[in-house]
Amino acid sequence: MTTSQTPPATEPIWLPDPSEASRSRIARFTDFAARRTGLTHTDYQSLWRWSVQDLPSFWAAIGEFFDLRTSGTWECVLDDAPMPTTRWFPGAHLNYAEHALRTGEPTDTAVISVSEDGTTTHTTWAELRRQVGALASWLRGQGVTAGDRVVGYLPNTAHTVVAFLATASIGAIWSACGQDYGADGASHRFAQLEPVVLFAADGYRWNGRDHDRRTETAALRAALPSVRLTVQVPNLGLPTTDEDTVRWEDTLADPAECVFEQLPFDAPLWVLFSSGTTGTPKGIVHGHGGVLLDHHKLLGLHLDLDPGDRFLWYTTTNWMMWNMVVSGLLIGATIVLYDGSPAHPGPGRLWELAAEHRVSVLGVSPGYLQGSAKADLEPGRNLDLSALRILGSTGSPLPVPAYHWVRDHIGPRVQVASTSGGTDIVSGFAGSSPITPVWPGEISAPFLGVSLQAFDAHGRPVTGEVGELVVTRPMPSMPLYFWNDPGGARYHQAYFGSYPGVWRHGDWMTRTAHGSVIVSGRSDSTLNRHGVRLGSADIYAVVDELPGIRESLVIGAELDDGGYWMPLFVVLETGHELTDDLRGAIATAIRTHASPRHVPDTIIEVPALPHTRTGKKLEVPVKRLLQGAGLDQVASREAVDDIQALEYFTRFVRSPDGPVREPATTPVDSP
Repeated sequence: MTTSQTPPATEPIWLPDPSEASRSRIARFTDFAARRTGLTHTDYQSLWRWSVQDLPSFWAAIGEFFDLRTSGTWECVLDDAPMPTTRWFPGAHLNYAEHALRTGEPTDTAVISVSEDGTTTHTTWAELRRQVGALASWLRGQGVTAGDRVVGYLPNTAHTVVAFLATASIGAIWSACGQDYGADGASHRFAQLEPVVLFAADGYRWNGRDHDRRTETAALRAALPSVRLTVQVPNLGLPTTDEDTVRWEDTLADPAECVFEQLPFDAPLWVLFSSGTTGTPKGIVHGHGGVLLDHHKLLGLHLDLDPGDRFLWYTTTNWMMWNMVVSGLLIGATIVLYDGSPAHPGPGRLWELAAEHRVSVLGVSPGYLQGSAKADLEPGRNLDLSALRILGSTGSPLPVPAYHWVRDHIGPRVQVASTSGGTDIVSGFAGSSPITPVWPGEISAPFLGVSLQAFDAHGRPVTGEVGELVVTRPMPSMPLYFWNDPGGARYHQAYFGSYPGVWRHGDWMTRTAHGSVIVSGRSDSTLNRHGVRLGSADIYAVVDELPGIRESLVIGAELDDGGYWMPLFVVLETGHELTDDLRGAIATAIRTHASPRHVPDTIIEVPALPHTRTGKKLEVPVKRLLQGAGLDQVASREAVDDIQALEYFTRFVRSPDGPVREPATTPVDSP
């Protein structure tokens, strides 16, 4: 079986400035590691090879370089047990919240929280410590102890950061989800944990509207019999409707110093949940120590954050990027939180926030960059983005034109940091650094400490070919376990069932000859046409850039008669129609910029596409619908951002005569 993909770029679009690179934190770490080990590294690839070949030396150096505070005596950096049972720093004790609150000067700003209506609050480091100390003391007073679960039905505001840090400081386990989930969706996650305290906001703002969530909170509370106390967070300023609900202000009324429970290195810090599109969401547990190590490395070395830098990544509390943003506090950065639509009141909202708050590192989605280009925005010309050094992008592969748009419309010295990672590891596998070039359409390099490979069908590493994204050596931020998975059978099957002792993530990727990484999409939704594997990302990179196309979805469905149907579904911009001319233009663009094999069998207009609540297109559920599965079999309703958009695809389900197609659909010439 052969594989097709977009060829790697030949010339970088961005090169490190030698003087700036020499002052970067990763350059300082390289010198530090050389003094420690006697090994010198003249380039990033040499540093990376050492980091994955000598894991004990590398991760011990990370801990020392960032001055991680531990108590107790640790026996080794990591033991000899294979993944997924590897233990890190056995015997060491520490606390995530202690590290998050130790760095900033009292009067400096720690958190900037911006609501969609423009309301902005600045929280100093002294005030953050005061609130965390008071809330942690209140939790202790309510009998909450290490190992108890505390959950938040909360938007992306400073209150959520305080509640999380207070929970972590006493050794309790945190979990959160956004209020775009209804009570059912939230309870499917939280009920697994049997939490003792529920923090819930009175509501949230989105797209110019206030959404009162007090009724949903009451329903959620009723679905969580283990909850002893509910705290209402005043995001919209609405009164409490339940006399048993505790007001947020009352939990902070009694001042108390921060006291940090010293916990084993692998003590659980938080539970993140999988999307739950195909069943009950999996609770993924990460530990205090593993997160501390990995996030210091990623934020400090790869994103080059320094104390005082301002860090904004557009996210909600549903997504692991919220956890990563909070970890900016570990570095001493000021984190900028935004609660609202990134396109309200206009498509340039995030650029405006970056300019107003002098953001150094900004993170957005590929879709936001494509939307900015289609809206003909000129942020680099019309706004003061002089503080911006790095523009991060994650969630899906970043197409080639987006790199050029950033260079031409944001600024040539802004580094594009396309990143691949996941909720599973609450971190990244590959990204950028201040000392790596950027090639259009590619991720600059595997992250330090990540033994990233592409495996062929026989489990052999390949270069220059598409293979399964695998990690062959342990990472400290890999899950401790799945919640309610005694014996670890589900955890093992999720990642280690294909290659024993090797993490298989479920993405297609290519290692290029110049060391970069190309991610081609999910391997479980691969297009397989005439024996050739095709990446959906190659098609999206072409189609989603075309005028009049808002977004697209391509599916390859195996049929009962042995046939194969590969339709392309498109959502059009307002005022555009799917004419034969537009169909032809789409097919020509795909044939020219991807390959003739990528041209779909037919192109169909749909009113909207379904996504997970973190914005990923639901390729596999749509494929299963087309093959005849029922709506409730392919996805959990609470996990989908627009269930009606998913339901629309049932009209294309298999019939006895083959898949039903839109009456006006015109087949497209294919190879």
